Amino acid sequence: MIQYFKYRNNRIVEIPSYENDCWINIYPPCKADLLRELSEKLAIPIDFLNDSMDIDERPRFETDDGVKFLVIKTPIINENSPNETDAIFITIPIGIILAGNDVITISPYQNPATTSFFNQFIKNTEQINNTQFVLLLLEKNVMMFMEYLKELNSKRNTYEEELYNSNRNEELLKIMTIQKSLVYFVTGLRLNELLLHKLRRSNFLKFNEEEQDIVEDILIDNSQALETANIYTNILSGTMDAFASIINNNMNLILKRLTSITIILSLPALVAGFYGMNVEIPGMHYPSAFWVTILISLGISAVISWYFYRKKWF
Repeated sequence: MIQYFKYRNNRIVEIPSYENDCWINIYPPCKADLLRELSEKLAIPIDFLNDSMDIDERPRFETDDGVKFLVIKTPIINENSPNETDAIFITIPIGIILAGNDVITISPYQNPATTSFFNQFIKNTEQINNTQFVLLLLEKNVMMFMEYLKELNSKRNTYEEELYNSNRNEELLKIMTIQKSLVYFVTGLRLNELLLHKLRRSNFLKFNEEEQDIVEDILIDNSQALETANIYTNILSGTMDAFASIINNNMNLILKRLTSITIILSLPALVAGFYGMNVEIPGMHYPSAFWVTILISLGISAVISWYFYRKKWF
């Protein structure tokens, strides 16, 4: 899927085909032939387009024949996973290509960062240059991380409350999906932060003084998002460890109770075993020998139970 946008009549509108000085947004389904055609038409290295479609591509920037290329990580909902224990959110790359006055964004999935940016972008009545475009997209990307982090924290609180009340494996597996998502977020935010620092130091996009301030603000927001993700990760790790200890303690308590019950039943069984032998035993001709044996067995069980109760083994 390819979308074209252009500033026209004091507003940004979607156009049916390519024109000079426009924004091109690409996401699947998109055929390889279409990418090659676009590469030839705009004189863009085909590697820039192909690398952006690689889900494992790391954030970086480079220049080739005057064409500037950036890759950033953005969060999306993991809707294509067949396994329920996989991460709720993952991160994917967004390729940003600056070719002359054209801007191309390309991603292996349709993602909410570019969708949200598009909704904000088309409402903009001021024409912006390529550098400002990139900065606005970077800012929107950080906001998406923050929004999804709040959603993950809400899910964590819900799953923990369920786990307190049930101690079932299902809730533990749900918490594990959040933990996996946070790993993606921490990694993506850290890589984006390194990219932003390099962009600021190298002045790859030729920032002016005002744009430098915007980069600083984005760096602060990204650092806050990274710190939040780390805090949530630490809380979740502590929660998982605490529940693991609780489960072990519960298991030890159950085993202790089963052992106590075994002892309580084994001693009366020992008495009954003695009196069940086919040999001469004391009191075998006594008319109430059976009931005496039963009373002795119950007495032993009662004494042992009282002792274990005092020791708080139950």
